[in-house]
Amino acid sequence: MFHSHGNTTQSPWIQGLLQALGLVVGAVVLAAATNLLRPHPLPWMGDWEAARGLETEAGDSLVISVEEAQDAFFSGEALFVDARDPESYREGHILGAVNLPWALFDEAAPQVLSGVEKDRRIISYCDGEGCGLSREVAVALQALGYANVHVLVNGWTVWLNAGLPTATGD
Repeated sequence: MFHSHGNTTQSPWIQGLLQALGLVVGAVVLAAATNLLRPHPLPWMGDWEAARGLETEAGDSLVISVEEAQDAFFSGEALFVDARDPESYREGHILGAVNLPWALFDEAAPQVLSGVEKDRRIISYCDGEGCGLSREVAVALQALGYANVHVLVNGWTVWLNAGLPTATGD
């Protein structure tokens, strides 16, 4: 068997790694070019702020601070709407809040909102900064004609952390 000490061929491992690297670089270039050619290119960097995307069509923010929500709670001027599932609601919710789960919105809304004036201040909430249920409920409430709707981002957690009144059960 002949062994060459001046090896001019690459090992199969090196050759495979170079091919894989070439494929990855090619895919990234193709993806970037495709994005640039889109009518509405996707952003290169994401905005992970919890309140992002919580605006009305007019551009007004739906977000309410825990301090504002607390003032609305103690003055009795707001209806709090828990957008979480019924089990989470029963385990704990803002005192006096009604449960209007996004998953059951169409069926539950007529009963839950019966007698609620269209100009009533409504604050929807769920749990977790990434939770979008409260936003979905807020948008759906606006579509039903409720004009004074707000979202308490990460509502259940911030309410608990502030030591504000809570309840359990139905």
